[in-house]
Amino acid sequence: MNVLLLGSGGREHALAWKLAQSPLMGAFFAVPGNPGIAEHATCFENIPLTDHDAIVALCGAEKIDLVVVGPEAPLVDGIADRLIAEGIPVFGPRQVAAQLEGSKLFTKELCKAHDIPTAAFGRFDDREQARAFVRRQGAPIVLKADGLMAGKGVIVALTLEEALDGVDEVFDMGGIGTEILIEEFLEGEEVSFFCLVDGETVLPFGSAQDHKRAFDGDEGPNTGGMGAYSPAPVFTAELERRTLHEIIRPTARALADADSPYRGVLFAGLMLTQQGPKLIEYNVRFGDPECQVLMLRLDGDLLPLLHAVATGQLENQDIALKPEAAITVVLAARGYPGAYEKGSRIAGIGAAESIPGAKVFHAGTKRSGSDIVANGGRVLNVTAIGANVAEARERAYDAAARIDWPEGFYRTDIAWRALGAEPT
Repeated sequence: MNVLLLGSGGREHALAWKLAQSPLMGAFFAVPGNPGIAEHATCFENIPLTDHDAIVALCGAEKIDLVVVGPEAPLVDGIADRLIAEGIPVFGPRQVAAQLEGSKLFTKELCKAHDIPTAAFGRFDDREQARAFVRRQGAPIVLKADGLMAGKGVIVALTLEEALDGVDEVFDMGGIGTEILIEEFLEGEEVSFFCLVDGETVLPFGSAQDHKRAFDGDEGPNTGGMGAYSPAPVFTAELERRTLHEIIRPTARALADADSPYRGVLFAGLMLTQQGPKLIEYNVRFGDPECQVLMLRLDGDLLPLLHAVATGQLENQDIALKPEAAITVVLAARGYPGAYEKGSRIAGIGAAESIPGAKVFHAGTKRSGSDIVANGGRVLNVTAIGANVAEARERAYDAAARIDWPEGFYRTDIAWRALGAEPT
């Protein structure tokens, strides 16, 4: 089977690493790829993900049997629709279904219409009406810009003053003609839950928890994610059952009934409240860095699973996850998520991977001659699997310590919740 992978981050390197292990793999290509992905696939670095014509042409030239879309932006931009129109199977939802991530308002209205548990909300296109709603509701309260915001666009206001100031900030993020979402503040523990979905067929793909804050002790600004671990001990079998019954399957049915069946991975960001699991948001792709830990735990062949989703045959598949735990530690450029420099040399990746169970995924790197250099904010994902969270964590940090990159930094307390400890 000839496969094309779209994307260039740590999530895509993890997918490439796992896909390349399949005995079904024929020729393997990536657009644009990165140095880690290039170990497994032929990369076309000069084709942008926005160039649908070039991607379609590449599929024809290389006789591609399956396109795996890593990031959300191409899906929201309609790449799946274009490829399906050309008769090319795609792992990833069509544009309408991709609105689950592309439009927070779309998702909230779907939840409201189908009694899917989520935070109470209001939607506003007028700043004064939004401020009046905030004054009535009080704080804490959550403000969100609609649309794809690259991990930004959300303000959790703990005081009324912060909330009122945040109204202007969120409106300005969205630009002219934007609507904003104002939500009830939910209390509880957050969990990421992943399922493969083919129309109405749903297969659970495991849970994870990530760390959004930049620094130890959950301090500092929010980032795209500084680490993750799987499984999430707090996400019990009963909570998974309720999430499938109350949230995931009703969503899949609603989209199928609207003639917009969802095909891809559905990533539910959940809050585990005293009333049960509630949906915070949907993503229409694997998490980053959650994908990295899930790929280490997947017991079996990824390629037939993704092909089954794309071709409507998921009911004939099973997903098996190893009982072991996995953890990933993100190495980021100093200054991230603010301003940071590119081009610093990275060494020690081979030494890191000599630790049993460890794997280093490239997230923001490029090759410069014979060197690997930093080319982004989140640069490497040092990942490891172990008998339990404690062993996986020890291995991941042993591996991270072997990376020779003075210009980088990482959190030293990933998975503190799973270990029952307070952040340090």
